[in-house]
Amino acid sequence: MTFEPQPTDVASFRLFQLISPSLPIGGFTYSQGLEWAVEAGWVSNQKQMVDWLEMMLNNSLVTLELPILAKFYQALASDDQTTIHYWSDYLYSCRETRELRAEELQRGKALFTLLKQLDLPIQAQWQPENEPHAATQNQLLGFCVAAKAWGISLHSLQQGYLWSWAENMVMAGVKLVPLGQTSGQKALLTLSEKLPQCIVKANQIQDDEIGSFTPSVAIASSRHETQYTRLFRS
Repeated sequence: MTFEPQPTDVASFRLFQLISPSLPIGGFTYSQGLEWAVEAGWVSNQKQMVDWLEMMLNNSLVTLELPILAKFYQALASDDQTTIHYWSDYLYSCRETRELRAEELQRGKALFTLLKQLDLPIQAQWQPENEPHAATQNQLLGFCVAAKAWGISLHSLQQGYLWSWAENMVMAGVKLVPLGQTSGQKALLTLSEKLPQCIVKANQIQDDEIGSFTPSVAIASSRHETQYTRLFRS
């Protein structure tokens, strides 16, 4: 009996490439305030790191990033530029500190630059050099542009985005706390158990409920701007 590969198999490999730590967009250089939380003693072991990341997961990724990711995915399917610009501006406005806003633009610009170099169809208003619409140069939209070109389903994209975030943040914690590699893998096992239900919850969020509430992350991020020694850009 032989196995005949299906077209969707290629889409799965494209997703793996999109969420890989080796993707040259600098995702591993950001800690989103975790570096200062460790410096302040808020996070000093594996359990506290998982608690911190679960807080971010439940109060930002579930309620902000994943719903907007779905908005972009659906808007691209119908070429709804009004929706894309509205939620791009909204996403940017929800980044509460200078570092978080810079991260949003830097990661988005890097991703759109890469997608252009990979010959994906990038509309003129999303070009990295197009400053008037800089807010649309965000990573969520870039992920959706790649997903549309490569035939990646929304559910798979949501799974991939969550895993990419969790892996980057845990690896940052492993370096910062510091933790051993085994502790990092245990943390990923704990977090990944939550991810399927997070997608379910995110897909039930109504438009007027989209937003984030992570005051401790905002405090940590703002304090990180003047932290004396830093490994990470946020």
